[in-house]
Amino acid sequence: MTMGEASLDLVRKALAEDLHGYGDVTSEWTVPADLAGRGVIKARQSLVVCGLPLAALVMKEVDERALFRPLVEEGAAAEDGDSLAVIEGPARSILSAERTMLNFLMHLSGVATQARRFAQAVEGTGAVVVDTRKTIPGLRAWEKRAVVLGGCANHRFGLFDLVLIKNNHIAAAGGVRTAMERVKRKRPHYLKVEVEVENEADLREAIACGADLIMLDNQDLRSLRHLVQLARELDPKVLLEASGRVTLDTVRAVAEMGVDLISTSALTMGAPPVDISLSLSVGS
Repeated sequence: MTMGEASLDLVRKALAEDLHGYGDVTSEWTVPADLAGRGVIKARQSLVVCGLPLAALVMKEVDERALFRPLVEEGAAAEDGDSLAVIEGPARSILSAERTMLNFLMHLSGVATQARRFAQAVEGTGAVVVDTRKTIPGLRAWEKRAVVLGGCANHRFGLFDLVLIKNNHIAAAGGVRTAMERVKRKRPHYLKVEVEVENEADLREAIACGADLIMLDNQDLRSLRHLVQLARELDPKVLLEASGRVTLDTVRAVAEMGVDLISTSALTMGAPPVDISLSLSVGS
């Protein structure tokens, strides 16, 4: 399924939540069917814009006669009071699409805005903040798009595009070396392998077995600095990722320990929605 097909399926499911059964009974019973409307979507705080194509798809799905016109680019910075898009068409249809459009925009722009905060927090350190698979089901592609628009980067998309041997895999396999040996017998040459480590012994074994990336999980700053220094001595080229309970308040200190990547679910699951509104004017 392409992203376009997935987006349409997502929009239809979201609209079904709102319009199931009798549809928008309030708008149908209070707004004349032939009344024209003009809706303006506005930012009500500083934010990074994401989700306008999805909002446009919502409007088109509700009523193809409505014209959705973005006024800013995806990824643009907007301030309180800035207009983001204009919609012209049947007033009843604009009202029926309003909440679903705003739900997508508020959440996705919230993720992009959160990503911008994290990107700014680590500027100059050389570290890159990346997302995780902790995403809202059905919204992963859009949330990862929002992360990039905000200035951070994507980790693996799913379970299929990176081998990530975590602590439960290591326990089930019987150790880092056994897990790595099994992976090497199976994986294609183009698929990279990352190993999660929590101590020096596992770090040494993961590097000795040829891991491409090392995830240093749940370390305090002192332990993180020690493991980073050891890893650099053992293999200067291995990529190092810090993970575990990273917040906006702590990410700068983690970056200064010398890691290449910092993964955090705070980009997606911890992103507060931003304030975006739609105001409607009507005419004959």
